[in-house]
Amino acid sequence: MGRTITTAAIALAITAAGPFATSSHAADDIRIGPGVDAESAAYAQAHPEKVAAMANLCGAEYDTITLALRLPTDTNRLGTLWVYGGNGAASDQNTCSMFDNNTGGAKWMKLQLCDNFTSTPCAVDEGTFSSYAGPVWQKPGGCGTVTALMKSSSSSSTYLINRVAKNVTNCN
Repeated sequence: MGRTITTAAIALAITAAGPFATSSHAADDIRIGPGVDAESAAYAQAHPEKVAAMANLCGAEYDTITLALRLPTDTNRLGTLWVYGGNGAASDQNTCSMFDNNTGGAKWMKLQLCDNFTSTPCAVDEGTFSSYAGPVWQKPGGCGTVTALMKSSSSSSTYLINRVAKNVTNCN
């Protein structure tokens, strides 16, 4: 069973998000963080409603986009990897990530968000999803990584997307 983004689904996902407060970010509430590459900034500015929807799934403290990466390429987009921080992505803020399925059909997806501390487990969401994997959260520290994987099915040996982005968690 995949996820479909609707107002009810967003509200449910936010409520189920655990210790993170609910959010109702408007499209113009989300800031583009310092150090965001030009491609991510341009994509975020061109898709403000999607930026706000993904931030709402992360929770109230996530008001700054730090990555909006079209995968596997700009011209062949099967997914979008989103990373958010809070308070202008300050170094003491948590990190949240979402992996948007842009294929129009259910795919096996894995989203993994890690800091660089070996004692901290990575946050992971994986399964067959029609809309997105995540959200996953990580506490600040270590300039960590986010991994986005997508295959046609869990048993497939061929990845449609296999991407690791480094230095995505807030560094402290």
